[in-house]
Amino acid sequence: MDALTDTDLAKFQQQGSAQIHPVILSGGAGTRLWPLSRAAYPKQLLPLVSERTLLQETAARNLSDVGFAAPLLVCNEEHRFLVDEQLRQVGIEPQAILLEPLARNTGPAIGAAALWLLARDPDALMLVQPSDHVVANTEAFHRAVMQGLAAAHAGRLVTFGIKPTRPDTGYGYIQSGAALAAADGVLSVDRFVEKPDRATAERFLADGNFVWNSGIFLLSARAFLDELARINPAMLAACERAVQAGEEDLAFFRLDRAAFAEAPSLSIDHAVMEHTNRAAVVPVDMAWSDVGSWHALREIGNADEAGNVLQGDVLAEKVSNSYIRSSEGRLVAAVGLDNVVIVATDDAVLVANADDAAQVSGLVQTLRKRNRSEPDQHTTGYRPWGNYRTVDAGDRFQVKRITVKPGGKLSLQKHYHRAEHWVVVHGTAIVQRGEERMIVRENESVYIPIGTEHRLENPGKLPLQLIEVQSGPYLGEDDIVRVADSYGRA
Repeated sequence: MDALTDTDLAKFQQQGSAQIHPVILSGGAGTRLWPLSRAAYPKQLLPLVSERTLLQETAARNLSDVGFAAPLLVCNEEHRFLVDEQLRQVGIEPQAILLEPLARNTGPAIGAAALWLLARDPDALMLVQPSDHVVANTEAFHRAVMQGLAAAHAGRLVTFGIKPTRPDTGYGYIQSGAALAAADGVLSVDRFVEKPDRATAERFLADGNFVWNSGIFLLSARAFLDELARINPAMLAACERAVQAGEEDLAFFRLDRAAFAEAPSLSIDHAVMEHTNRAAVVPVDMAWSDVGSWHALREIGNADEAGNVLQGDVLAEKVSNSYIRSSEGRLVAAVGLDNVVIVATDDAVLVANADDAAQVSGLVQTLRKRNRSEPDQHTTGYRPWGNYRTVDAGDRFQVKRITVKPGGKLSLQKHYHRAEHWVVVHGTAIVQRGEERMIVRENESVYIPIGTEHRLENPGKLPLQLIEVQSGPYLGEDDIVRVADSYGRA
């Protein structure tokens, strides 16, 4: 498709005075692409299709030079520092990051975002997008947004429907109706349809009036809230209380937990779109994928002549039509296989027939019932100051590799059950130990006794790396008493 021209951009910017505010939803349970994604590190935070993460790609496709404001993020409060850091890495400063104290689905998330925006821009238009989708044709996406502008200005709740290429049973469908007057390329919506069986999906494909539901919306904040008040007033009331009682916290805005918990846990489709007479759809072909399974990731990957998508340190012989991925530098060797998915991390390996790979969520639930840590955490834990990775652990000891980013500072803390030995292997550290404050350089070490208040910081311009050896009767992460913290953590 041709690039957007200056004339295109002028039309885009002249179609109304309201500014378009990208609203990026960053939730996720981290189950469908396990073991690479985890609850603490879901797929939007991973670089799955490029060097940038899905979250970074989503934020980057909303460009100020085509009339978009800075993005507004809505994310799980446990992911707040990761989201903030990933945006910083690509030079994007959000308007704000709204923190969900608990998951209540997309309906309340969008409701809270609309209220926050309306208080600052009474004419706000929201371009609502999941953070974990792929849109390979950004120009087609921007053109579709242009097409939907007139309808959104008129109070229509516009969604974007993906022209189906196959009878897929994994997507919801939208049945389009008549074209809207004075809104070229925008159709009315006859109905939303849940994920169909195979025969129904084949009938939808043959019909020609059905599109896949992308989960992307262009909405007037005021029109959306008006419909929410009419259709689901309990959700709106809970969102209003959550925003009114919310609090600023560093770069974040914390929605009130008690109020937000009262919101019905419903998607925007179930909460509003399936019940409104204002729904409209723009059919678009923008090389879209929701990256909902390993099979989907194979489809959008660069396959070799045998139909394989291989990533990382992989050796494959007599293998075809497969997706094999290795992370953390592990070698994965495969021989004589067809139509399989193999994904290896440093603490788990998934091996599945590609046709069954979508069932991985069931495996995750089984692991949770067995109280395993693998569904929720990687061996690498991420913090606002950097990260740590567990290297080895045994009876009364644990070894970690700690990386502190430039300017990063751990909390002033103490432990009741463990002592720590720190060995600096790269960079220079400032260490506070009790009343002492010292500089620890490469190949030097320091000992932190049990119960001693201590703090570590990186004053340099390069990452600080050290090896931490913990020893004691209990080594859990909850044995941390924070005395002071630069990041507002309790």
